Amino acid sequence: MKERRFETEAVHVGYDSKDHLGSLSTPIYQTSTFTFDSAEQGERRFAGEEEGYIYSRLGNPTVTALQERIARLENGEAGLAFATGMAAVSATLIKLTKANEHILCSQGLYGCTFGLLSILDEKYNIKSDYISMETEDQIREHILPETSVIYVETPINPTMKVIDLEMVARVAKEYEIPVVVDNTFSSPYLQRPIDLGCDIVIHSATKYIGGHGDVVAGLVVGKEDFISDMAMTTQKDIGGQMSPFDAWLLLRGIKTLSLRMERHSQTAETIVERLKAHQNVERVYYPFDPDNPDYHIAKKQMRLGAGVIAFEVKGGKKEAQEFLNHLSFLKIAVSLGDAETIIQHPATMTHAVVPEESREKMGISNTLIRMSCGLEAWEDIWADLEQSLDKIKTAEANVLD
Repeated sequence: MKERRFETEAVHVGYDSKDHLGSLSTPIYQTSTFTFDSAEQGERRFAGEEEGYIYSRLGNPTVTALQERIARLENGEAGLAFATGMAAVSATLIKLTKANEHILCSQGLYGCTFGLLSILDEKYNIKSDYISMETEDQIREHILPETSVIYVETPINPTMKVIDLEMVARVAKEYEIPVVVDNTFSSPYLQRPIDLGCDIVIHSATKYIGGHGDVVAGLVVGKEDFISDMAMTTQKDIGGQMSPFDAWLLLRGIKTLSLRMERHSQTAETIVERLKAHQNVERVYYPFDPDNPDYHIAKKQMRLGAGVIAFEVKGGKKEAQEFLNHLSFLKIAVSLGDAETIIQHPATMTHAVVPEESREKMGISNTLIRMSCGLEAWEDIWADLEQSLDKIKTAEANVLD
């Protein structure tokens, strides 16, 4: 059969209704365990001599369908589903590291990923360095003999800085170091790190993959041997497996992923131009903004800019919080990728765990706002933003009064 396009694969991969009594929708196998036809069959399955399900912590048909689908969409060999995005991050880094090793990271990470790396340092002396990854030489300079992982977010949360994944992968291959990419902010519809030479992709599937703000989940995609080994060691023994119902919610969400990402991106591009022109906005950060210094990288490796915008309001922390408090229907909340537009203050919310000095190095100021454009009409989103921005009174304005 001719290779099918992304939109078709997002609806069909990993599931054949003929194998499930003709059910058009993937059934939810809401069971903790599975029966064997005989004691001998149970023995064979536990010995790995026969394929089949044993216990839902070790595998479940609904979860399997999701794992196969996300692997295909990321152009990877296999996928593994977790109860949360951080469970996926934790399992991956634990699998790839040992005590006294080193992780090289992009300069800017999700707050809880930063927190996990701090724990690994404190307990197991696994050190982490954070660099901008702007040139090959800079990356080479920071690779140590004990470096076991290069970990990248792109676009980076919440500053929206874009890392050239082909460049990072090229250097990493010289040293035979795996590159792990958190692809949450793009989704496989907009960016495929494995196609760019990277090794492992992570998603907080809570975000764009689910798309409706009703599930918390994580996904990992990589080579078959890596995923299989992690499933039967790190994930099996630590836990953090996804429930069948959550897998079903994600399978449902993925079916509309391409449509939603197109709409999120179109709305964001429209809002960005208006934010840039508003007198109370200091600067705007968005991958597909032609004025963004990383624009050429974003255009090279992303289909569209996605739906997350970061911008700095004029004033300080007080003005940033006042802006949020004056919003009418836009919701103050963390997370992203939902049908609803949600907006938050990273310095005191998602990245509050990051020490202030480190936040500043990451570019997270007290005036930085992160917004995830939803599926509402862009005109209504902008009207709410504009009326709230108009109410900001900076110190300079107060003096003039």
